[in-house]
Amino acid sequence: MKAVIPAAGWGVRFLPLTKEQPKEMLPVIDKPVIQYVVEEAVEAGIRDIIIVTGRHKRTIEDHFDRAFELESVLRNGNRQALLDSISGLHELADLHYIRQHEQRGLGDAVYQARHHIGDEPFAVMLGDTIHVSEVPVVKQLMEVHARTGKSVIAAERVPGEKVKDYGVLDAVKLDDRLYEIRDLVEKPRPEEAPSDLCIAGTYVLTPGIFECLENTPPGHNGEVQLTDALRLLRKKEGMLAWEFVGKRYDIGDIPGWLNSQFELALRHPVYGEKLRQRIRELNEQERFI
Repeated sequence: MKAVIPAAGWGVRFLPLTKEQPKEMLPVIDKPVIQYVVEEAVEAGIRDIIIVTGRHKRTIEDHFDRAFELESVLRNGNRQALLDSISGLHELADLHYIRQHEQRGLGDAVYQARHHIGDEPFAVMLGDTIHVSEVPVVKQLMEVHARTGKSVIAAERVPGEKVKDYGVLDAVKLDDRLYEIRDLVEKPRPEEAPSDLCIAGTYVLTPGIFECLENTPPGHNGEVQLTDALRLLRKKEGMLAWEFVGKRYDIGDIPGWLNSQFELALRHPVYGEKLRQRIRELNEQERFI
């Protein structure tokens, strides 16, 4: 299975930080967000990855390319651990880059990959989402698709006041974590939301999504919404949701990014204890409220 990683947005909620730096290249501990996404795909067995970029996203390509001069400096300085951390990035997977020449939304970004995907199911993984799970979340969806042949959306429950920030599912439970989707509602008001089960930013889709995207008119700000195309696909083929096992970190805004930094740093085998010690010191100094 191939994967599409849309990474062409402006990242306006991070300005001025993202004026020249892609949001997907923001560091989380010791590597950029998009590296976590690529590594999850590889861990799930995906080797063919299409990253949809824009004019200002060249540093993404550079990150996954060789850096011969830097590698030489590290090698000559006998800094093997640092050399190992960068020398294999270009071999993680077969990475391909497609440009979305005009900012026309997530649906249009996925549509740009249609010729590379062809007539086969594929994964969509947002370039600003990190998962911590024993089984990669995208792998969980791949297994559901292998059993059912249907498109599958990763889903999670969110607090009621936050549903306005998500695509929300009207769905019927089939078993412990599997749901049949009856409708998808983009960012409803809390009182109008059909549930608290929300789209979590990872998908395994049939190629039928491309015809649906062709027939999806632009909405707000001239953007083609993936959720609108998914509604069409559901009517044609049916669609499932999987309440995934794991923890999701959404790097969609600065509070989410800071929270991800904090929690993932606490999990880190090298930096976690150092951070905990610093928190204890600050508490003793009554620096935290």
